[in-house]
Amino acid sequence: MNYGPRMSPFMASPDCFQSPPKAMKKRTIAWILGLCAALLTAIPAQAQPLADDQRTSLRDALELAWARHPQAAAMAAREAEAGARAEVAAGITPGPASVSLSSLGERLLGNHGKQEWEVEMAAPLWLPGQQAAREDEAASAMAEVATLGAALRLQVAGEVREAWWAVAAARNERDLAERRIVTARAVEADVMRRLRAGDLARSDANLAQDERLAAQAEAVQAQAALLHAEQAWRNLTGAAAPAVLVAERAAAASAPRSVSPQGMGVPLDHPQLAALAATARTARARLRVAEATRRDAPEFAVRVARDRDQSGEPFANTVGVKLTIPFSSGARVRQDSAAVQAEVLQADAELALARLRLTLEADKARLDLDAAERQLAMARERRELTADNLSLAEKSFSLGESDLSTLLRARAGAFEAETAYSRQQVARAAALSRLQQALGVLP
Repeated sequence: MNYGPRMSPFMASPDCFQSPPKAMKKRTIAWILGLCAALLTAIPAQAQPLADDQRTSLRDALELAWARHPQAAAMAAREAEAGARAEVAAGITPGPASVSLSSLGERLLGNHGKQEWEVEMAAPLWLPGQQAAREDEAASAMAEVATLGAALRLQVAGEVREAWWAVAAARNERDLAERRIVTARAVEADVMRRLRAGDLARSDANLAQDERLAAQAEAVQAQAALLHAEQAWRNLTGAAAPAVLVAERAAAASAPRSVSPQGMGVPLDHPQLAALAATARTARARLRVAEATRRDAPEFAVRVARDRDQSGEPFANTVGVKLTIPFSSGARVRQDSAAVQAEVLQADAELALARLRLTLEADKARLDLDAAERQLAMARERRELTADNLSLAEKSFSLGESDLSTLLRARAGAFEAETAYSRQQVARAAALSRLQQALGVLP
C-alpha cells in the first residue's frame, strides 16, 4: 500500500448543505459547524494500491543514506587497519628488524692508524604463545569491523524509517488541511447563500468564515511542517522524498531466536548483538595477548666486525651473535592485564544489557503491531457501518423524512470513521517497520 493523497468518498460538497423548507435554528447550525470543524481536522490521506516494483524505494533510500553517512565512509579504512594488523601477526618477527653501522678510528674519515668497522642486524623475537594470541586478536578485530559495519547500517536504516514515516505523516496532515479548506469554503458558500435568503443570522456567517480562516491557517502550518520533514529527509539521503511512500512487507522469521522472559525474542544474528559479541571476543583476545606478553620482546642480533691495528696491516674479520632478554616487570604486567580485563567485563555487561533491551523492544514492537492490526480491523468495520448509515441518511433526506442536522451528523460520523481507518493504515505500516527494526531486519 502507499500513502498518497486521494479524495475521500465522503468529501463534502455544496449540494449536501441544501436546507429543507423549514429553516434551522441558529444554535443548531453553530453546533453542526463546530462538529464538522472538529471532525474534519482528523481526515487523513487515503491509501491506494501499489505496484510490486515500488517496494524497493525504502531500500534505495537506505543505500543513499548509507553512502552519505560519515562513519560509513571510514569503514574501508578500518577494514584496512584490521587487515594490516593480521599481516603483522602473521610475520616471522613481532616487529621489523634493524641495522646499525659503527666506525672507530684515530682520525675521523681518515685512513691512518687503527680502524674498526662494525655492522649489526637485530630482530625482535616472539615470546612463547604471543604470536598465536596476536593472530587470534587480529582475526577478532577483522570480525568486529564487519559486525560494526552491519550494526551501523541497521542504525542508519532506523533513521531512514523514522524519516520515511515522518514525511508520510506530514503529507497526510497537508492533505487534511487542504480538504478542510475545501469543506470550509463549501460550508461558507452555503451559509452565505442562506444568509442572503434570510434563513440564517449574521453570526452563523461569521462562524463559517472563522472556520474557513482557521482551515487556511492550518494549511499554512501543515505545509511548513511538510517542508521541514522533507528537508530532514533530504539531509539524510541527499535526495527528494519519494512521491509514493510504500509500506514494508513482513520478513520471514526463519532465524534462530533467543528467548526472552515474555516468551518472545530477537534473532541470534541481530546486528547489534553480533557487534557487541564481536567486541567482547576482541577484548578477550587482547587479554590473552597481555597475558602472553610478560616482558618486552627478546632481540637476536648478528654482528660483523672488521678492524686493523696499524696502517698498512690487513683487516681482520670477526663474526658474533647477541641475544637480549628483557626482564619482566610485575607491576607493568598487572597494569596491562587489569586494563584489558576491565574492557572484557564492560563488553560482557554491555552485551547482556543489549540482549535484554532488544528483547524488550522486540516484544513491545510485536504487541504494538498486534494492537494496530486489531484496531485496523475494527476501523474497517466501523467505516462500513458509517458508510451504510450515510447512504440511508441521504435517502431519507432526499425523501424529506429527515432534516439537515441528521444528514450532517451522518456525514460527520462517516468522516470520522474514514479518518480512523486511514490513519490506522499508516499506524499499522509504521508499527511493522518498527518491528522489523527491532528484529534487526534491513529494508
